[in-house]
Amino acid sequence: MLSILIKNKSRIFHLTLFVISFLVFFQIDSYKDFLMANLLIQVSVFLLIACIPAYLTQRMSYVDIAWPFGLVSIGVLSFFYGEGHITRKIIISLIYIIAGLRMGLGALILLKKGYLNKELPRYQYQRIRWKKAGFFNDKFSIQYEILFQCFANSTFLVFPALLISNNNNDYISAFEIIGCVVWISFFVLEHIADLQKQRFLVKSKKQKLKNQVCNIGLWKYTRHPNYFSEWMLWNSLIILGLLSLNSYNFENTILIGIVIFLIYTSFLMYRTLVFLTGAIPSEYYSEQKRPFYKKYKESTSRFFPKIF
Repeated sequence: MLSILIKNKSRIFHLTLFVISFLVFFQIDSYKDFLMANLLIQVSVFLLIACIPAYLTQRMSYVDIAWPFGLVSIGVLSFFYGEGHITRKIIISLIYIIAGLRMGLGALILLKKGYLNKELPRYQYQRIRWKKAGFFNDKFSIQYEILFQCFANSTFLVFPALLISNNNNDYISAFEIIGCVVWISFFVLEHIADLQKQRFLVKSKKQKLKNQVCNIGLWKYTRHPNYFSEWMLWNSLIILGLLSLNSYNFENTILIGIVIFLIYTSFLMYRTLVFLTGAIPSEYYSEQKRPFYKKYKESTSRFFPKIF
């Protein structure tokens, strides 16, 4: 029993964090209905779109559809359950809905084109990671990883929306405007990065060049400008959430807990985008397929842009 607990300590730790963070926010009366509605919707979305298909096919790539549409539902709930200023409710709702639809519709296109008929490389990599950690029951690990993202949507990733949509200050501060501008800027940069890579791949295919390394545009400054931009999107939401704290009169223990959980959200997204389903899984296969990728790694930063 002890050996099982030790082997699963990382999983137990994160599940415990999800529960504790949920309970901390649930202490706030105005958040209870929002939290419970979101939890039920997230579980339903992930169960129908990801858990069941993954159980039938043993492919967890369906989570790429469930996760963004979970964000869309957070956006809708922010508008209807938020009790704050109408302008903030509209802004935060649109942010979650637009971000979710962008990724969700992209995933549906991949589904239609048949790309999800086999496991995406980043989820193939998960099996390597599981074996290194001593997890040999892939069926259980697939469901755990899917529910991990479900619980993230039910806790850490909904917290900025909770705080902002319930902020009833009747004015929008300059810092909030800056935060929104930062979000828009990195949303555009993420889209540009994706377009640059798509165009590069199309051009390489036309020229009959195989396994080329995309090192143009934003990809000259970081090997993963899309992942870095996604991380900055969440950081801007976290900052907006922190700025909303001045409209509340929380007890000190609740306030400290909220600040810690918001900061941890940034770490959670960084860990996901670099180690779990982002940079490292992507590069594992790129090095095998692309002969010039090692040289690209030597000259270009992995995550944080190297401007100079």
